[in-house]
Amino acid sequence: MSHPLNGVAPLPHLGVIRAHGEEAAKYLHSQLTQDFALLGPAEARLAAFCTAKGRMLASFVAFRRAADEILLVCSRDVLPATLKRLSMFVLRSKVKLSDASGEHALFGLVGEPASAADPPWTLREADGGWRVQLYPADGQPRALWVGPAGAAAPAGAALDPATWQWTEVRSGIATVTQPIVEAFVPQMLNYESVGGVNFKKGCYPGQEVVARSQFRGTLKRRAFLAHCGGELAAGQEVFRAADPEQPAGIVAEAARAPEGGWDAIVSLQLAAAEAGDLHAQRADGPALTLLPLPYRLLEDV
Repeated sequence: MSHPLNGVAPLPHLGVIRAHGEEAAKYLHSQLTQDFALLGPAEARLAAFCTAKGRMLASFVAFRRAADEILLVCSRDVLPATLKRLSMFVLRSKVKLSDASGEHALFGLVGEPASAADPPWTLREADGGWRVQLYPADGQPRALWVGPAGAAAPAGAALDPATWQWTEVRSGIATVTQPIVEAFVPQMLNYESVGGVNFKKGCYPGQEVVARSQFRGTLKRRAFLAHCGGELAAGQEVFRAADPEQPAGIVAEAARAPEGGWDAIVSLQLAAAEAGDLHAQRADGPALTLLPLPYRLLEDV
């Protein structure tokens, strides 16, 4: 009997921004949290686009499709505003940014259709498109497939998109969507621990804040996995029973769990996570149970 997390799901909630031109990599390198100057043909990048205060406006899975072309996959609900803001800084740079969502088909692969051999952020050509290896969920390999619009899905059993959303949560890596725009610096979602921040590259919007959070010990929030019997949604506040006036965290991403209840990635004050007795939406709301992260934090390595 095959693993229940096994198959191929369409991903209509994601869109694609194209950066095209001889300075595409140079420009993205100056705007995002990851290194694009050294982006190789077999590599993808997890990256964030931040405000000057280091708050995340969008997150991307990005890869180079040609020497002068990089594709940025992000949540569709933040794409228009992100594209507009990212384009504001182009000026005389030799790069053109555009919404290429309509030109691409996107599918999520989990289990047998995804390669178990490749480490996260490996890029390969596969099935007439490009396959980006993602972080696993519950031990099952996962990948993002990006191909031309109208292309047939990669081979595999049909997977409910809701189940794919659950694997996203279980991977422990949140995608920035509209309800959480400007809610977090990257480390509040553990991005520095999963390949989303490069601290050796040059400046980008918010770089000083992100670096200070990392090296001066000022970070007081982290992302955790949590389970709840009640419904959860991105943007909901989390409270401690002992402190009903002040929220202790925010739900970053949530999905219905196959065996009941809801699982979520929740960004919490470290003190609140340690104290426990956490509840969704209000201090006497549905109780949250914290679960082990599926990866080690950089500070613990």
